[in-house]
Amino acid sequence: MVYAVSFCPLSRYEEFKEQGFDDSKKLTAERRNELADKILASQDYVGWAVRVISPQDISTNMHNRANPVNLNKLAHDATIDLIGLVLDNKVNLTEIYVDPVGPSKSYQEKLSKYFPGVCITVEPKADALYPIVSAASICAKVTRDQILENWIWTENELDCTKAFGSGYPSDPNTVAWLDDNHVPFFGYPTLIRFSWKTIHQRMVTSTCEW
Repeated sequence: MVYAVSFCPLSRYEEFKEQGFDDSKKLTAERRNELADKILASQDYVGWAVRVISPQDISTNMHNRANPVNLNKLAHDATIDLIGLVLDNKVNLTEIYVDPVGPSKSYQEKLSKYFPGVCITVEPKADALYPIVSAASICAKVTRDQILENWIWTENELDCTKAFGSGYPSDPNTVAWLDDNHVPFFGYPTLIRFSWKTIHQRMVTSTCEW
């Protein structure tokens, strides 16, 4: 999973909005890449950063019997780390907009405790409502796409296609990839997050003949 932050001066936000940023899920890969290039070309006033959490890290945290960490906590920690990184680089943050994971109200209260004095808005679909959040979602999605396109299998002699689809269980391409690359005993390559409910259901219902 990839989380991202994007920031720019309020004095140039109207100029920033004219770039045409929108929710990355609504955009084609080509359009996302075009907008990512615009972000790179605007580094004189636009900043961004990403936090990548590997499938293994997520599964290890969620399956930790002594101290399990759920996806919401992982997402919150990544967001807090990214905001902290911006502050550590001496950026004067006055407003923060966040697309929530979990309940918005409690998440906003949590962030306000970490970053007092900053006006924080946590709102569902913020990536479609606020261009600066849209830009962050584009940075995250483009980074994710590049990681998957250049993924190097850690399993020896593994011959799997990279036609993963979107990664959503409703995507026929994702379902087809999961169907074609399931091994009854081992399940899936380490690219796959084994704590994902979709994978768990497939694993517990699969059979293995000895």
